[in-house]
Amino acid sequence: MKAKQLDRKFDAGEDITAYLDLVKARRPGHELKRVNVDFPLWMIQSLDREAERLGVPRQSLIKVVIAQHLEKQAN
Repeated sequence: MKAKQLDRKFDAGEDITAYLDLVKARRPGHELKRVNVDFPLWMIQSLDREAERLGVPRQSLIKVVIAQHLEKQAN
């Protein structure tokens, strides 16, 4: 199928997922990059307590806290 045909189907509100290879789909700007960060022990202990209180993994808590801070700074 040509791109123009796909665009017409999409614009008409048709389901085009059958024409997409979702296994290879990527969200630009959301690629992962591993980084290593050293935290003082007291900070790890505080993060672990808060993560346990919220019922989330430590890594998720760190990502949320950093994202919230960055969003606040952007506004």
